[in-house]
Amino acid sequence: MGSLPSHGDGFHPAEVLAGRQPMPTGSFLFHLPRAIWPLLVQAWGPDVCDFQAGEKLPLGQDDRDCFIVLDGCVVQKRHPMGRSRDLISRFRGVGQFLGEAKLIEPWSQVTTICLGTTWVMPCSAQRVNVLLKQHPVMQLALLRSLEDRNRADEKVYSMTRRCPLARVTTLLVHLAHTAGTRDPLDPDRITIKGLRQSDISDALALSRSTVENALRHLRTAEQAVDSGYRELVVADLNVLERLAVTT
Repeated sequence: MGSLPSHGDGFHPAEVLAGRQPMPTGSFLFHLPRAIWPLLVQAWGPDVCDFQAGEKLPLGQDDRDCFIVLDGCVVQKRHPMGRSRDLISRFRGVGQFLGEAKLIEPWSQVTTICLGTTWVMPCSAQRVNVLLKQHPVMQLALLRSLEDRNRADEKVYSMTRRCPLARVTTLLVHLAHTAGTRDPLDPDRITIKGLRQSDISDALALSRSTVENALRHLRTAEQAVDSGYRELVVADLNVLERLAVTT
């Protein structure tokens, strides 16, 4: 499996369900052994559904499903202090397991909003727990993916002493690898659909003007990104990766 999804001319659920879609490094489906995936699809049921930009996944207090992201990207938002200004915002992309807290506490909830068209596979948390007990390698894959997610979150969201340009660049590199779609006519261009400056601002706890300045530098001085309506195009991933390390 590769480190970056390459959906070609579009997302094909049948290709994903057949295990022929490459998954981002560190995701649940990256860690899951290929031999287990058909068993999981059979037991889970190929009930793939799509949600549109701005729609919420049913991960509320009264919902009982978990989800695997097969295509697209979501942003999960929490208010740990119970106040609207105290926001924790995290992006989750292809191959990720969502709703893992419901495996422990069925009434857990997290606001999960789709940035663009997002394809997911739902399954009840109760059934997932049964599958995890039946297939220890699936349990290990989930644990490994959650540890990788925690490490990635530390690198992307917690390095507050770094300059804003470095933090924005690091986030864009992360999203390119976990939620980007390559242009079939120009594979060097990677589109992150549905991404807004306000999403970046919330995730990194930076002002919108600070994010705008960082993106302007990446667009004009570095020529590494292009902006569109509710999307961002990475034009030169190598430049972003270099800046993420050296800035």
